[in-house]
Amino acid sequence: MEATKFLFYFLFLFSIFSTGHGSNSASFSGRHGHDHHHHHELLHRRGNGFGATKLFVFGDSYADTGNIQKSIGGSWKEPYGVTFPGKPAGRFSDGRVLTDYIAKFYGLKSPVPYRWMKYAGNRVRYGMNFAYGGTGVFDTLVPEPNMTTQIDFFEKLLLNDSVFNKGDLPSSLFLVTLAGNDYGSYTASGGTAQGLPIFIRRVVNQLSLNLKRLQKLGAKKIAVTALEPLGCLPRSTVVSSFQQCNVTENIAVNFHNLLLNQAVTKLNNDTKDGSSFVVLDLYSAFTTALENKGDFPGNLKFETPLKPCCMGIREGFNCGSVNEKGEKMYTLCNDTRSAFFWDGVHPTQAGWRAVSIALKTTLNQIH
Repeated sequence: MEATKFLFYFLFLFSIFSTGHGSNSASFSGRHGHDHHHHHELLHRRGNGFGATKLFVFGDSYADTGNIQKSIGGSWKEPYGVTFPGKPAGRFSDGRVLTDYIAKFYGLKSPVPYRWMKYAGNRVRYGMNFAYGGTGVFDTLVPEPNMTTQIDFFEKLLLNDSVFNKGDLPSSLFLVTLAGNDYGSYTASGGTAQGLPIFIRRVVNQLSLNLKRLQKLGAKKIAVTALEPLGCLPRSTVVSSFQQCNVTENIAVNFHNLLLNQAVTKLNNDTKDGSSFVVLDLYSAFTTALENKGDFPGNLKFETPLKPCCMGIREGFNCGSVNEKGEKMYTLCNDTRSAFFWDGVHPTQAGWRAVSIALKTTLNQIH
């Protein structure tokens, strides 16, 4: 009943904004699109919380630590990686991303990207990262593995038994973080505002099936992220000179998150084998960090929280763009620690640190 009421409200607002009234666009952008320290201070697990021995990650550019191909991902260009590890290494940020901070929370090294597994040596003991930038629950405009295929990769390793086996899974945490790119692809492929609620249901239904599949493969602790406020990403706030979020996009995001929370509640209610699912609320974590401007001990304030640190000098250029002469066509802020967003879509390392601190309470509740 709650979802039905929300849907009517959602459609009403979409009908207002999609007719062109007001300043907020009805477009719904994903994460990846065309935007091709204080790390040691992150709080460790406390009390009787779950002690993960491995981390398995499935997702997109918020979690990718080097899987996306160099020919596709802007994350392999300067100035990405300028804070950590000091050069471009496939992370869509100046430094560490969500995967790194979740691993650190459990006292683990960041799991090796699947694409580089053969060079990993004993690093595989910390788990594996199957996340690829630009991907989604379904296929997107980026030709990289969607979530179903990422789980196929994991299942193949499990069946092989030489890398991981079923005995590793009860003490492992599974992190699932994606969905924004599905909506970006939906809009770019001509999807309408009227059809969006049905598509959101499709995305969440498929995501739920994928979570259940991980459970059947032996996963016991599965954390899935709610969708962040897409309307607050710089690519959406640029039209207001980075002063205000796009209300319409965030209403749609809230509908996605409502359905996701209902799906996770159902999965937990249907579970009989002691496994559990938890939602990591990226929406409130982002909102908290943006509203507080990152103002907490050991952190610089995000003075203009909606403005990215790295951006193209004009339309048509992005962070990392160069012209035919090889000249930089982007500007960089003076201090990455004073910006929440790195580029038009992704947080800085400082931004992810602020988000991870906001997620600490939920991570401590995983048992």
